[in-house]
Amino acid sequence: MTGGALAGVAQSGLGLLLLVALAWIIGRMPRGVPWRAVGIGLVVQVVIALVLLKLPPVQLAFVWANRGVSALEAATRAGTSVVFGYLGGGAPPFDAVTPANSFVLAFQGLPLILVIGAIAGLLYHWRVIPLFVRLFARLLRRSFGVGGAVGVSTAANVFVGMVEAPLFVRPYLARLTNPELFMVMTAGLSTLAGNMMVLYAVFLTGVIDDPIGQLLTASLISAPAALVVAMVMMPAMPVATPDGVLAEDVDAPPSEASSSLEAAVVGVLNGVNLLINVVAMLIAGIALAALANMVLGLGGDIGGAPLTLERMLGWIMAPIAWAMGMSWTEALAAAPLLGTKVVVNELVAFLNFAADPSAFSPRSRLILTYALSSFANIGSLGIMIGGMIAMVPERRADIVRLAPLSLVSGTIATCMTGAVVGLVM
Repeated sequence: MTGGALAGVAQSGLGLLLLVALAWIIGRMPRGVPWRAVGIGLVVQVVIALVLLKLPPVQLAFVWANRGVSALEAATRAGTSVVFGYLGGGAPPFDAVTPANSFVLAFQGLPLILVIGAIAGLLYHWRVIPLFVRLFARLLRRSFGVGGAVGVSTAANVFVGMVEAPLFVRPYLARLTNPELFMVMTAGLSTLAGNMMVLYAVFLTGVIDDPIGQLLTASLISAPAALVVAMVMMPAMPVATPDGVLAEDVDAPPSEASSSLEAAVVGVLNGVNLLINVVAMLIAGIALAALANMVLGLGGDIGGAPLTLERMLGWIMAPIAWAMGMSWTEALAAAPLLGTKVVVNELVAFLNFAADPSAFSPRSRLILTYALSSFANIGSLGIMIGGMIAMVPERRADIVRLAPLSLVSGTIATCMTGAVVGLVM
């Protein structure tokens, strides 16, 4: 390893510790932090990264996974080209002057959510997803000492969204302490759902190697990172739930379907709702951010450029991007993307990143990919609030009070994941 590479590793290692310290400071330096569990959590993150990113058999599995993503993309295009014609990826009935602009996100990219929804419905019905959730939940419980409800919900977030994961432990939500509820919410905003991973992997093809494997690894690392940050910001006293429920005792809710065919149909219908939400959030989120930037721009240029929300958050995120292991020049280029992720959503940030990744070295591209791989944004926060209040209305006041802090903790946890990959690469 060269001197420059060693310096980058040391920078990421230092940044990882600084992010923990930042979480502690933002949490008003609480007493009673279980530092031993925090230390174990940091080790668990590094071990997961080393196993998934360095072992040859895992690398081979990632190659096959990415081939699977390509197959899903081609299969989806076969359907969209029939339904939407050239807008869905079919042959255009005219000569395209700028073929690069013929990609229409709503008709070619986002319908992949429907296909993944059907597959996810089958995997859930066949009890494949619940099996992996239970195994990962046991790992989290033994590593952190968290209650079973928290462990299962956090593990589920690796595979499903921030609203679906709490459904795994819905009967226990009302009995969670506030610190445990904060853990559940932080985990929800620190990871990506499997259906969105596949979509983003398509966007990142050619930008990084093995994109689906990298995104899955990011969610696996971010799950323990979320618990670390939540414990530091709001220590749980006691950590376990009052009823002492174990991860082994918490099972996923039964499938709504009575057959595999019905499971696939239910998955597609759930995918339709998600697709509509994604399109609506994209349109409204980008529009509101553009409107806010217009208002900010009325004050004239600052530093030779108009003032925008992304620039403002970028000033905050640039030091954090540097702490993850990027050079200062790359950190300045990454900061607006990180700001876009928080203000709008990670989808727009990934699209902007994939459109021009030339400002980053291969190592920094990986770090940035991991740092963008979560639902920690304002729109997702609103979705999570609405979903959790619907599940446990008696905790409305607690959920609303903890929500803004969970956006901060989720962002820090995802940045810790970026620092971890910078540490091992």
